[in-house]
Amino acid sequence: MKFVDEIEFIVQSGKGGDGCVSFRREKFVPRGGPDGGDGGRGGPVIFRATERKNTLVDFRRNKTYRAKNGQPGMGNRMFGAYGKALVLECPVGTVFFDAETGDQLADLEAHDDEWTIPGGDGGLGNVHYKTSTNRTPRKAKPGYPGTVIRIRAELKLIADVGLLGFPNAGKSTFISRISAARPRVADYPFTTLVPNLGVVDMGAGNSYVVADIPGLIEGASDGVGLGHKFLRHVERCHLYVHLVAPYAPEGDPAELLVALNSELEKYNDTLLNRSQIVVLSKCDLLSDEEREKHVAALHKVTDAPVVVISSVTGAGVRELVGQVWKHLEDARLTPSPDDIAL
Repeated sequence: MKFVDEIEFIVQSGKGGDGCVSFRREKFVPRGGPDGGDGGRGGPVIFRATERKNTLVDFRRNKTYRAKNGQPGMGNRMFGAYGKALVLECPVGTVFFDAETGDQLADLEAHDDEWTIPGGDGGLGNVHYKTSTNRTPRKAKPGYPGTVIRIRAELKLIADVGLLGFPNAGKSTFISRISAARPRVADYPFTTLVPNLGVVDMGAGNSYVVADIPGLIEGASDGVGLGHKFLRHVERCHLYVHLVAPYAPEGDPAELLVALNSELEKYNDTLLNRSQIVVLSKCDLLSDEEREKHVAALHKVTDAPVVVISSVTGAGVRELVGQVWKHLEDARLTPSPDDIAL
């Protein structure tokens, strides 16, 4: 299935049904009076988040989504039927914006979260307009129109850990080693063209989700390369794991780490407040002396823990997986300021 994480379309909730102009006409009931019923409310458009979907590709099928209109009222004070709701399922983590103004309209962060665009109210029947001076009103209200919005939907993946790095840093190999995810792995840049999610099983029913983000390059926050359009997917991560590889054309590991954090800061400076673990990958290519040299250089530019691994041989991978889990557990156990009683 094609990965689509941003799309625009129009939604329209249903129009309310018109009110009815009607008068009772029954044998032996003189001057029966008005009995026109109200129109039914128009159908709402309901967006519902579900874990069964992980892309917005379904919304490419139509450019406009309309709920059903309410039915008009009838005589004998009978109300018109409500319009049927249009329920549209979307992935967890979908954010909706008004495409015209850019205002955020809804953020569906959890399974079964809903956002409803209500339908128009039904019009009043003539039974509501009877007065002491107007016993035969021939007036009723039309139904109110539904709401029409041009929407821009953006998907922000829900993951505990975000894997970040320059192209060919070894992210895809690492996530395939620790989870059942099977992204494309090859010895050339930009083999990962879409984000990949992997679930790391820690046993005893415990697990965490890792997002492999396509490789960033310098200037990604300004729209250079592939990574810029996927930076939104790291906004919800609790922890960033920065993979830096030796012998990269972009520079040595310490320079790569500085560049990665710079791109995060340019995109959203609050992201630098998230916890990080720095990983020197592909250590099977290094001698012991070279490893020590790179680790020392990394410690000079970051206060985050530095771990050395090789996804090919497995060296350090188990330790890194455990360290990530411990960090996530500690974060869950640490109360936020809002949870502390004053």
